[in-house]
Amino acid sequence: MTETQTKTSGPEFRAAAGAIDGLRNDLMRDVLAYRPLPPLNPDGRLIRRLPAGLRKAAVWTPHALVLFAAFLVMMAGFSEWEFRLLMGLVPAIPVAMTLVRPVAAFWASILGTVLCAVLGSEGLWGPSAFMAQIVVLVVVAARTRPRTAAWMWLLILLFGVFLEGGDPSITAPLVTLSAFALLVVAVVQIRRDAEREVTVQRTVTAVERDRRTLLEERTTIARELHDVVAHHMSVVAIQAEAAPYRVENPPPELEQAFVTIRENAVAALTELRRVLGVVRAEDYEAPDAPQPTLAALDGLLDNVRETGLETEKVITGAVRELPQGVELSAYRIVQEALSNSLRHAPGASARVELGYVLGGLGLRVVNGPPRGLVKPSPGAGHGITGMRERVAMLNGEMTAGTTEDGGYEIAVFLPVPLSDGPEPRETAGSTADAAGDADTVVVERGGGA
Repeated sequence: MTETQTKTSGPEFRAAAGAIDGLRNDLMRDVLAYRPLPPLNPDGRLIRRLPAGLRKAAVWTPHALVLFAAFLVMMAGFSEWEFRLLMGLVPAIPVAMTLVRPVAAFWASILGTVLCAVLGSEGLWGPSAFMAQIVVLVVVAARTRPRTAAWMWLLILLFGVFLEGGDPSITAPLVTLSAFALLVVAVVQIRRDAEREVTVQRTVTAVERDRRTLLEERTTIARELHDVVAHHMSVVAIQAEAAPYRVENPPPELEQAFVTIRENAVAALTELRRVLGVVRAEDYEAPDAPQPTLAALDGLLDNVRETGLETEKVITGAVRELPQGVELSAYRIVQEALSNSLRHAPGASARVELGYVLGGLGLRVVNGPPRGLVKPSPGAGHGITGMRERVAMLNGEMTAGTTEDGGYEIAVFLPVPLSDGPEPRETAGSTADAAGDADTVVVERGGGA
């Protein structure tokens, strides 16, 4: 029947046609296909608990069980004194074939049953044929899918009834026992497929969650850097507009150049606001205060100390003003690291180290192991993701991991070209003398409230 006729037929006909196609695909197509039974996963829940020596042998357990079943089938065939070698080998061969050619093994078991019925004296389902058929059905069903198992069971039922002249009582023990066995196999397969699907969904969900977290962190960074970039662009526009008035009788070319600079700066500000409007959430509210820098780090540490976290700040090198983007990122990294210390290491102490070097800023935040009765709060790792995004934005380097005493350490280096940094500034507690000592060390400690 053509494809057009199949589409116009009733649902009953389409269901029957689909069933026949399923039978053809499962048991009649690629009958001799080579499908070796793979070994078990060495990282399975049971195998990984075994010693290393036994683990290599345990992965071949299914193969050993099938071959042992073939041996039992062969021994059961020896009960026939006449042609006993044939009565043992013929049913055992299809059992062993299930390891490499499962579909061919099913058809071979049916042919073997007919041969044993002709040569033997115990009827259609002698001991060896009965055992062989059960083992073949179970192994092939376990290696294929539940639909294939249903087809095999139905064919065995029709095969037995046909050879026994329409009397189902002789085949009834076989089909009853095999039905229970195939039902167990089908339940195990469905459960295994469900677990695999759940694992895949969890993996996809975790990937999507990490991707969403990454986008949220990048959006947050873009919002915070908007104020910094907008400030610099506004300064450029104002300076370009005021520059011609600071020079007496400036040439027209110079005035036109400053006009072009101002127009480009204003256009850049307009486009920047449009971009920010895209990444802003509907409920986003712009901050009233300027974005924080390292100058506000003392206030952050004071707030943390009020929550009970003992903190210590150590500054080395000649303190100087860094680009606003670098200082903002450094402040946010310290803020997130201290927040992680509060959540994941309650009762511990934290140490913040800032190192001003010629090539940039070194930053290290380390906390001890949790102490006390308060349990650490679980986290999703979003804070570490945000830190890495900020460091990557500045072409820096970052490492994060546990310490030997069970604490946690975050080490960051943010490169700053020498031409970008303003002159060094004096800070409270600095021990640099008037001669311009290059290295200073500032240590500030604070206890919990």
